[in-house]
Amino acid sequence: MNFLTLGFFTSLSLILALGAQNVFVIEQGLKKQYIFLVCLVCSLSDLILIFFGIFLFYYFNQYFNSNVELIFNILLLIFLAQFIFFKIKQHNAKVNIDESKSSDTILNIFIKTLGFTYLNPHVYSDTVFFLGNFSKSFLLKDKIYFGIGASIASFLFFFTIGYLSKFLSKYILKKNIWRIINLFIITFMSLLSFYVFLEILTYFE
Repeated sequence: MNFLTLGFFTSLSLILALGAQNVFVIEQGLKKQYIFLVCLVCSLSDLILIFFGIFLFYYFNQYFNSNVELIFNILLLIFLAQFIFFKIKQHNAKVNIDESKSSDTILNIFIKTLGFTYLNPHVYSDTVFFLGNFSKSFLLKDKIYFGIGASIASFLFFFTIGYLSKFLSKYILKKNIWRIINLFIITFMSLLSFYVFLEILTYFE
């Protein structure tokens, strides 16, 4: 197995797990709302963080201590709480599919995408620290191939789930289906928030 392929499958195995960022990308696909922008921001962010970790792992690992991770977890919890609150308000309101597609501006979606990406400490643990640590003994040329392969996996994954969700959205245009999807998102994000909250508590034990 060459390093390009190794990077591809290693990265893919990390991002296949269902997380807040992936759910957000799927939701935007279902809404047919700024899909390309959301997928591009997520993919480019992964590329930046992957190469950030591969080339600067040793230097930044000593600074990314538990206190920094605690701050990221607190910020993520606040961000998720605000997102869940908005979703609950949207869920209880009268469902209007056309309005739900046009209510967010491109700037709002861009900021939300950045939030789900850069406020999530698990994004750093997967891209910067896991891939950086995994490739620490590679030669420079092999590091580059590994990073390219890992980045290709991210681009392929995010654009696939984004546009696959868009394709599937034509089968779920009924308003009661949208309510179920919204309820799933609220439930999933709430469970994720509870998990982040428990992680925060471990820092004070």
